[in-house]
Amino acid sequence: MIAALPMYQRAENAAAHAVLWALIRDGLRVRGIEAPEALDVETDHMEVWGRPDLVLSQICNLPYRAVYRERVTLIGASDYGLKDCAPGYYYSYFVVPKDDPASRPEEAAGYPLDHNDGLSQSGWGAAQLWAAERGFAFPAGKATGAHSASLARLAEGRGRLAAIDAVTWRNLERWAPEQVAAVKIIGRTGASPGQSFITRAGEDPAPYSAAIAEAIGALPAEEAATLGLKGIVPLPASAYDLPLPPKPEASAA
Repeated sequence: MIAALPMYQRAENAAAHAVLWALIRDGLRVRGIEAPEALDVETDHMEVWGRPDLVLSQICNLPYRAVYRERVTLIGASDYGLKDCAPGYYYSYFVVPKDDPASRPEEAAGYPLDHNDGLSQSGWGAAQLWAAERGFAFPAGKATGAHSASLARLAEGRGRLAAIDAVTWRNLERWAPEQVAAVKIIGRTGASPGQSFITRAGEDPAPYSAAIAEAIGALPAEEAATLGLKGIVPLPASAYDLPLPPKPEASAA
């Protein structure tokens, strides 16, 4: 069996994630659900989500919609308390180098969009949905593998545009301030379901949701501040009924 919380995992918050998992793990065991002692931090997240022995993970809503919807049990969406955003939802910031002339995302319509992954809602899907609603698509830029790598490219003048997950941005403000200072926000995407907790197919989500909510509420102040996780929100299935974006290879610059 396996459990992983990969979506916002960094060296700086790994210990806080471990504390969160210990609380969730114990809550699951009290409810009669077997759970591994520790989080897996080595296995690729796509493999984790497809494991038949998955106990718990967080998944971005784009791979959930595109690949895993019928293969896992949705428990609820993470709420990170983002400003001007409904609980359980998140959005991304459109970011360009600080000296770029663009001041609105419409002015960056032709810029190649650097993205962490073509199956990332925050780095690719949300930006393309925003663009589609305005009658265009951003050409694909570099697939960087991580929001932090996309930000680094902009800060170093090697990229022109990226969509950065607002929760990740908040983390980068704390842990990569020199890179944040080298770029500017020119707008934000619409909101969509936040990183969602899942378990293997066929499970009753109720005891999982209860254990997660209880664990978040029991986090010590230091770990709670580090993670910024406020709760878990059960969203309707229709919240995930969003159109799939074009694949990056179909819209390369």
